[in-house]
Amino acid sequence: MLNRANCDPETDQAHRNALGQFFTPPHIADLMASWIDPLPETIVLLDAGAGSGALTAALVRRVCQNRGPTRRIHVTAFEIDHALTQPLAQCMAECQRMCEAADVQFTADIHHTDFISAAVPIVRRELFAAALPPFNVALVNPPYRKIRSDSTYRLLLRSAGIETSNLYAGFLALIMQLLVPGGQLVSITPRSFCNGPYFRPFRAELLNTMAIQRLHTFDSRATVFRHDDVLQETVIMHAIKSTQPRATIWVSRSNGLAGHPIYEQALPSDTVIRATGADRWIHIPEHEDILRAQGQRQRLPATLAELGLAVSTGRVVDFRARPWLRAEPDEATVPLIYPHNLQHGVIQWPDVSMRKPQAIQRCAETANLLIPSAIYVVVKRFTAKEERRRLVAALYEPWRIPAESVGFENHVNYIHANGRGIELALAKGLTIFLNSTWADRAFRAFSGHTQVNAADLRAFSYPNRAALEYIGNLIDQVNLSQTEIDAIIEGLLYESTRD
Repeated sequence: MLNRANCDPETDQAHRNALGQFFTPPHIADLMASWIDPLPETIVLLDAGAGSGALTAALVRRVCQNRGPTRRIHVTAFEIDHALTQPLAQCMAECQRMCEAADVQFTADIHHTDFISAAVPIVRRELFAAALPPFNVALVNPPYRKIRSDSTYRLLLRSAGIETSNLYAGFLALIMQLLVPGGQLVSITPRSFCNGPYFRPFRAELLNTMAIQRLHTFDSRATVFRHDDVLQETVIMHAIKSTQPRATIWVSRSNGLAGHPIYEQALPSDTVIRATGADRWIHIPEHEDILRAQGQRQRLPATLAELGLAVSTGRVVDFRARPWLRAEPDEATVPLIYPHNLQHGVIQWPDVSMRKPQAIQRCAETANLLIPSAIYVVVKRFTAKEERRRLVAALYEPWRIPAESVGFENHVNYIHANGRGIELALAKGLTIFLNSTWADRAFRAFSGHTQVNAADLRAFSYPNRAALEYIGNLIDQVNLSQTEIDAIIEGLLYESTRD
């Protein structure tokens, strides 16, 4: 790994953030290299975003220690960060020494240039594009960084027919096109590509081009890149360039620490790659109880649209609306609901423990940010993976918070009846369902995000209206204990799966 001992830590971190760099720990690099199977007699390796060469070194160690069929390794490494020029060159020199000792021929080409700028002309088959070898292996930890719709990267990728909002997906899309048929890709990236609308074009290209063989997740997002500010869950993927999908996909997980066990299971591919309308999603059930919940979820008959409901993201972005936020409510303000206001199935407003202003002025400038006060089901958008629950819902009851209108902050979603409030029995039943342990497990299998997107809630499966209204009429309050909630939903699921 790169030694930046003489660098200012804050400056160095800012530099890495600007490039989207997150260096691969050696034990994770070894895990990724171990998945290249079979090992070709000649490995033509692409290491795009090579850093200081951890992934290449891991594959070379595996080849040289196992004395398998590989007799030649040629590496093409791309790294834009000139601070890594010397460490990467030293790594390639050490790889050559290891190979010489194992009687394996080793060559390497290092390109200190931007991979996307170099690869796009090749993918577009431009007449004067530089040539690259036919790659049969790609090991990659690409940069993770959002790219604006008007940025140079976005325009370059679009010119190659690649539409994505993050650098890592752009890297993978180009790599898939540079691999030969049967070529192997092992990548470590955010898990966000697995579902949701933003990565739909990339996901379609991935599933049309590559056959996924293995997916590996981590119990905590904090352990793999624990020295970096990684906000997303991470997944390692092994895929083969082929239009024929695998019958089974291995799904594994670990806590991300060196030397700790890996738990794995082989699953039918149709339990991992699922279709929702014209879209396909990648669901990763990490535990047996989540897998059972996923199987039961398929028996649930309704989507939100089929329930006559819709979901929207809160309209108030607090830092943009700061001139109209008020610490103390008065006659000129209405409630502003944050995630912290969702407590035990109901909205606690105001919450005296919060430091944020919980009221927003009602005026012409905020008119489009507010919605009429009515019955809604409010769902948190963001939770940490380490939190016990992913789905957290609460019932907004207008008689508990008297106001003509309400503002929902952008970190919550609210479910409504196409712009109007929801009938009370249906809203109570839906709140109880979303707060059940079963629904939480099923959603974790369904979505790889710590973020609960409105699109995920639209595509999720629910009991039918009659069942939800039955639950709502059965209970007086939604702030039940978890044991009570789970008993109600388990009984409902039992009834729905008996036939």
